Amino acid sequence: MGKKAMSPAAVAALLLFLGIAGVVSDASDHRYKPEDPVPLYANKVGPFQNPSETYRYFDLPFCTPEHVTEKKEDLGEVLNGDRLVVAPYKLDFRVDQDSQVVCKKQLTKEDVAKFRNAVIKDYYFQMYYDDLPIWGFIGKVDKEGRDPSEYKYFLYKHIHFDILYNNDRVIEINVHTDPNALVDVTEDRDIEVEFLYSVKWKETTTPFSKRMDKYSQSSSLPHHLEIHWFSIINSCVTVLLLTGFLATILMRVLKNDFVKYAHDEESADDQEETGWKYIHGDVFRFPKNKSLFAACLGSGTQLFALTVFIFILALVGVFYPYNRGALFTALVVIYALTSGVAGYTATSFYFQLEGTNWVRNLLLTGCLFCGPLFLMFCFLNTVAIVYSATAALPFGTIVVIALIWTLVTAPLLVLGGIAGKNSKTEFQAPCRTTKYPREIPPLPWYRGTIPQMAMAGFLPFSAIYIELYYIFASVWGHRIYTIYSILFIVFIILLVVTAFITIALTYFQLAAEDHEWWWRAFLCGGSTGLFIYGYCLYYYYARSDMSGFMQTSFFFGYMACICYGFFLMLGMVGFRAALLFVRHIYRSIKCE
Repeated sequence: MGKKAMSPAAVAALLLFLGIAGVVSDASDHRYKPEDPVPLYANKVGPFQNPSETYRYFDLPFCTPEHVTEKKEDLGEVLNGDRLVVAPYKLDFRVDQDSQVVCKKQLTKEDVAKFRNAVIKDYYFQMYYDDLPIWGFIGKVDKEGRDPSEYKYFLYKHIHFDILYNNDRVIEINVHTDPNALVDVTEDRDIEVEFLYSVKWKETTTPFSKRMDKYSQSSSLPHHLEIHWFSIINSCVTVLLLTGFLATILMRVLKNDFVKYAHDEESADDQEETGWKYIHGDVFRFPKNKSLFAACLGSGTQLFALTVFIFILALVGVFYPYNRGALFTALVVIYALTSGVAGYTATSFYFQLEGTNWVRNLLLTGCLFCGPLFLMFCFLNTVAIVYSATAALPFGTIVVIALIWTLVTAPLLVLGGIAGKNSKTEFQAPCRTTKYPREIPPLPWYRGTIPQMAMAGFLPFSAIYIELYYIFASVWGHRIYTIYSILFIVFIILLVVTAFITIALTYFQLAAEDHEWWWRAFLCGGSTGLFIYGYCLYYYYARSDMSGFMQTSFFFGYMACICYGFFLMLGMVGFRAALLFVRHIYRSIKCE
């Protein structure tokens, strides 16, 4: 295609990039008569390796019309960084064009420098034609000179559009650039350029309903899918064997404990108790910082509900390949609607812990996840504004999100809190708590919180790390993720393994007569989030070609928020599992 040699993987990735955002064309039924105008929108330009660093199409000095007509976009498209404008090409239905002039333009030295900078950074452009995404590169680098100072930089000035149609519908569009129609932009000098385009229409038998299939094919090619499934099954088997091994040990140890304690009760009562039964008067002693603990549980439960709803939408096919804006819209709306879950869970649990200042607890719950996310957004939005990138949200969109938070999230949080306050459930503890806590015996270093968190996070992370590559390549690259069924299976495994490892570590902690298990269970459950953030470092330096301050800050900034969300959600799962287990074992023995 007149571009420097690219690997098949890169070509496939770019082809897949066509499906990144959902755009609805003006022609709602997508039916046209010959010579009817078909909507063509120019979207954005940017370095291929930096998916977050994108700019408006006319930020580069292309043929700019007198009046740039912008397309109205929904919330998800704006959050995705799409800024659509009517493109300067006229691609009427079934009308062939040969070397049609777009415009003759006198490029100044500054214009030439802009284009050269774009070519050096491997800029691509993205457009939408009748809702079909298309892309191409801006230019190419001729590296015949061995020394970088001898490289030559060329701008493509002639674009060919090959369009396939079936009766009255557009089925497919491909773009390639003429390798012979080049403009040398190596030196800073004024140049007159004639920008051209050609259009060729061909008939096809592909039905309209199948026109988007090619965009998701690469992610579900048989050999890709086979490797994907094999790696998932491999990690499943490993994890299930490890958890089965742990479960067997735990069940045997517990069985021996129950037999021993039952035998001790039948024999001399004055015999001194040891192990986890010995601390039955302290094990249900409420944790320190109970307001923060309840807020963490509330936020974790809300994020868990959000994840489940997103999976339901994904599995019924809402997030089809070229409709990425839908995911952002769903995240904002569902997060707002599930805030009542956070309010109810946090307040009801806070009252179970005999808390009194429930209003402060509710405020803490509302700010626990939103607060850091808001601060990170402010910083990254400022970076995007400085770079003049499309990732900078317009003021109107920020107002819309603020209104959603004010009119939906906050009221639902308060209503959930009031419902939690009025539920009046008491904490179910099978043992009475003594007045004064027992002293915890000195424990070896590996029983400390941080070594235990490292042990707890490793096993769940090992179950998901293969899938993380595919997700990262989709979110921070140009692949398209379509196999949500695999992702759902991995998510279930993650929950099971997190619950189990937390239970096992809680048992060992209680057996060592350490009764401060509440926060430990939460921190051990959530520690997988820290491992995922560690994987971010590996992915950035070893698996991606991202560079520049903006892309780096976006990657590490937003991934910090996502990993923090995982920490809260999995911490909640770990604590709930540990609580069920602790209640069960103390209910099974007589605690006087």
